[in-house]
Amino acid sequence: MDTSLDDFYKRNGAPLPEGITREIGHFNVFESEKLFNKSDGTRIMPYSRRAYYKISWLRGKSRAEYADKVIDVQGSALLFATPKIPYHWVPENADQTGMFCIFTPDFFSGGKSGVLLDELPIFQPGYTPVFQLSAEAITEIEYIFRKIYREMGTDYKYKYDLLRNLVLELIHYGQKLQPMSALSNSQNASERISSLFIELLERQFPLESIHQRLSLRTAKDYADRLAVHVNHLNKVLKEVTGNTTTNLISKRVTQEAKILLKQTNWNIAEISYVLGFDDLGQFSNYFKKQTSFSPTSFRVDPILVEKL
Repeated sequence: MDTSLDDFYKRNGAPLPEGITREIGHFNVFESEKLFNKSDGTRIMPYSRRAYYKISWLRGKSRAEYADKVIDVQGSALLFATPKIPYHWVPENADQTGMFCIFTPDFFSGGKSGVLLDELPIFQPGYTPVFQLSAEAITEIEYIFRKIYREMGTDYKYKYDLLRNLVLELIHYGQKLQPMSALSNSQNASERISSLFIELLERQFPLESIHQRLSLRTAKDYADRLAVHVNHLNKVLKEVTGNTTTNLISKRVTQEAKILLKQTNWNIAEISYVLGFDDLGQFSNYFKKQTSFSPTSFRVDPILVEKL
């Protein structure tokens, strides 16, 4: 189980679903007010690292901030989130109620549904996955969430198959709705885009297995994920950070390369692979251009290692 999931359960005292470790993937459902309204007045953003898919039924005033848009949520809304597209959800009052469920991709790939979540329109970059709900829709969405919540407490042998079907019902319900309109770009749009870019960049790390590989390597990769033009992303980052998109990516990849050379026993070909390079020669040339040293000399030189 992911460390941030463990942290969430420990921090909030939320019960770990019985038998979840015997299932492929992870799934759980929560009532928002039980997590947000703490006795000491503090407020918690559940799963703030967003390493999971999340479907939220929101009641209360809030806003969803994406790189290129801000969406004001009034009343009741349905929000879909994918770990591949960063966003900020900002509650604007203390009266936040509703429910949300979280799940990993393995929750679906481990079942019989055969669903590839990233191929669904609602999880595509550029889509606005926030939907205002009518009174009729609220009744139907609440019914599905309550059914999920009740089912989590049963010992039905096939309950996770049933839960997958209920989550798919939420997804298809949302895909039939009209997305909410975004506000025009606000004055802090540049800061928001910059912040979400850094969040998306850092989300690629750390690399902890030779079976991992960076999925985002170029400025265009990041721009596409943030649903902005690559030239606009570069202009914003230059204004806010003083660096181009490519420079920021290169600095972070080089930092990770140094860490892997210092702290792992992976061979250099394996490090080259996980960092997304096509071959060892390409990585060696890149590393030498960035540091003036070859990967091998950096790894074996104790003075260079100490300077990391």
